[in-house]
Amino acid sequence: MSADVQGFNALILAGSRGGADPVAAYAGVSHKALIVLDGETLLARVARALREAGARTIAVSVSDDAVRAAATALGLVVLDAASGPSRSVRDGIEALGAPLLVTTADHALLQPEWVTRFLADVPARADVGALLARQDVVEAAAPGTRRTYLRFADGAWSGCNLFYFATPRSVAALDLWAQVEADRKRPWRIVRRLGIGTLLRYLSGRLTLVEAIAHLGRLAGLDAAAVATPFGLAAVDVDKPADLDLVRTFVEKA
Repeated sequence: MSADVQGFNALILAGSRGGADPVAAYAGVSHKALIVLDGETLLARVARALREAGARTIAVSVSDDAVRAAATALGLVVLDAASGPSRSVRDGIEALGAPLLVTTADHALLQPEWVTRFLADVPARADVGALLARQDVVEAAAPGTRRTYLRFADGAWSGCNLFYFATPRSVAALDLWAQVEADRKRPWRIVRRLGIGTLLRYLSGRLTLVEAIAHLGRLAGLDAAAVATPFGLAAVDVDKPADLDLVRTFVEKA
């Protein structure tokens, strides 16, 4: 096991990109972290899952006064959100140190076992790890859900909003994260950063996601690992009203 699953620190990203959030408006709240599912806000659900997974200290990055009050009431360390998620993570690492697990407040279905399995599967050598789910695994768990997938030789993959910054030098991944975040709807731009040889392998269908992530890490001067999850619902967050309707159906079935 590469991480101490009974002693990690965690950061929940709950900032705002600015402007009205359609999911929050759909739910009738000021911020989607405050949406209530089965008697708990999304923020409380995520914090509870992290605690049950063994989190020692949990911080939340906020830009909304109501979320700040809710986080304080939950006993979370409150940090001011920066201009973007990568900067907020950098601030989180400065405040809590590394290793640091990072997730988002809209990870409504987050389960402790997803976290502990991820931490167990991050390679011991890795400076940073990202959890991803293959399309077939996601669709088996949530038929009909629409996610954004990155297509590689080893399948189509969706991000799961779980990241592990294992070492202090993992901060080098944050500038790269900012670039990838900007291009997440245009995967060819992400691949273009890999260089012409790797780009040709991608275009010919011979580049795997694991290879792409490892190469991106090397460009940033660190060891980066893509970790596959067997839990398809780990890829379901609340980005749009339809996602909220979907997670409500799963919560009602539980």
